[in-house]
Amino acid sequence: MCGIVGYIGNKNISSVLLNGLKKLEYRGYDSAGIAILKNKRICVVKTKGRLAVLEEKLKNEKLNGFAGIGHTRWATHGEPNDVNSHPHISNNGKIAVVHNGIIENYIKLKDFLTGKGFEFRSETDTEVIAHLIEYNYKGDILKAVMNTMNDVEGAYALGVVCTDYPDRFVAARKDSPLIVGIGNNENFIASDIPAILEYTRDIYILEDKEIVSITADGAEIYNLLGEKVDREIFHVDWDVSSAEKGGYEHFMMKEICDEPSVIKATINPRIQNNKIVFEKLNISDELIKNGSMLEF
Repeated sequence: MCGIVGYIGNKNISSVLLNGLKKLEYRGYDSAGIAILKNKRICVVKTKGRLAVLEEKLKNEKLNGFAGIGHTRWATHGEPNDVNSHPHISNNGKIAVVHNGIIENYIKLKDFLTGKGFEFRSETDTEVIAHLIEYNYKGDILKAVMNTMNDVEGAYALGVVCTDYPDRFVAARKDSPLIVGIGNNENFIASDIPAILEYTRDIYILEDKEIVSITADGAEIYNLLGEKVDREIFHVDWDVSSAEKGGYEHFMMKEICDEPSVIKATINPRIQNNKIVFEKLNISDELIKNGSMLEF
């Protein structure tokens, strides 16, 4: 699992993003990063390693802004390093993306985008999303993300900022959790409730194949047909400990219920073009078919 946090408002944005990501450390990660909209450009700081390393790097940066997104990554496509860390930037530098999940058709999309002249810097499936949003962008970032959602296959939660929209950011989900936190002249997104519980207890729970446009004044949710969706605010009355357990009485119950999604997240990166791929283990197709026991 990975963690996503997004914020728009007047607080110290680096601190809000870092604090939120720290609350999601239990999800596991090997790298971290943030992207902040500042003076109509995107400032990105990211690194391999723990959040303490990112926090140290941020001390040397004067990052102030109104909107931003943050991410902790658990490597699936591409090894853990600074380049593969999120956020990822579009070729034109206008769009930054953080992503949880697996894009199953990323190789096909990467080949298509490469043919259109897009250049890739990382080994990740997430960078495909950043470039695909740029390809689909015709002045409306919400529609560009919506069209991109129709192009990609797999599970994802997305946070997207665009320099043409300094007063908002966009988020979306399919088969990967994402919530929207509603504050007072400030709003949030997060992979899980503990990340924003310090700031608000009022949330929207995004459903599958929904996209949300978030400003400091509010959040508007849409389906993939572009139709606005009405959603009641859910008030969280759990304490922090209960929130970390996702409302379950015990961590064991949460872990049992998490098993299907964890198994799916483990298997999906190893399936490419309907084939099982173990790149680093050098296992032949014949050995996999025979189901022979491997010893390491």
